Amino acid sequence: MTTSHQLFQAAVLVVLVFIAADYLDLLKPNTSFQMSANTPEFLEVPALTKHTATVIFIHGLGDTGYGWKPVADMFQKDAGLGHVKWVLPHAPNIPVTINQGEAMPAWYDIATFGRDKDEDEEGMMKAKRAITALIEREVATGTPLERIVLGGFSQGAVTTLLTGLTIDKKLAGLAPLSGRLPLMGKFKELMSPHATSIPIFWGHGTADPIVSFKFAEESVELLQSLGFTVVKGGKKPEGLSFNVYEGLPHSTDPFELMDLKAWLKQVIPPTD
Repeated sequence: MTTSHQLFQAAVLVVLVFIAADYLDLLKPNTSFQMSANTPEFLEVPALTKHTATVIFIHGLGDTGYGWKPVADMFQKDAGLGHVKWVLPHAPNIPVTINQGEAMPAWYDIATFGRDKDEDEEGMMKAKRAITALIEREVATGTPLERIVLGGFSQGAVTTLLTGLTIDKKLAGLAPLSGRLPLMGKFKELMSPHATSIPIFWGHGTADPIVSFKFAEESVELLQSLGFTVVKGGKKPEGLSFNVYEGLPHSTDPFELMDLKAWLKQVIPPTD
């Protein structure tokens, strides 16, 4: 027969279980910010040492964040970048005009690989909101803006420039690879007041058949006319460093990655 004392002990045990559960919840990191409808899915590559900086790197058309994990792994093996966490977002599957309207991973629609007068501004702005949500997530978990670098390849480079140069948050730097400046006709109006002071590593191949080298040059020239200090081949963490890779198609190579690594080590160096 159950005694009153046994019932009391059972009740106390239940209360203790709930208290313990509440306590464990307090120990968990606050992840409520991840509930934002704008936040994309992502792959997170933790820092190998104490985390003091983050690189958010955005993939290109048809890819996923996993496509850039080998680069994150390689960079982290460098003693000067072991403190860096990598966040690799995944684009949603959307209909893409150049893919005959079939769905594929893309940050925005593309009608042609040439000059597209009808840019998907709505899609680009949606991508900007998604990446901004990731930046806010990093800040919410304790990484200051001045320790966050935003980079990307192709569509990811376009999204990097649109986001990093127009939001009201000044990041440690931007690293667009094989990309171009979007919405060039109105970019002056979109730019944030601090945009010209953000360090930029811009890498592009002269044999790129997708985003032509000439298009990249024109993008850099426009930014220069808007007040950016452009240095060709510079690796210092200041101004817009325009790095040209002879014969490189629409891809990256060891030389570009080596230069990017050297630049990152200066922009977000270890703090210990």
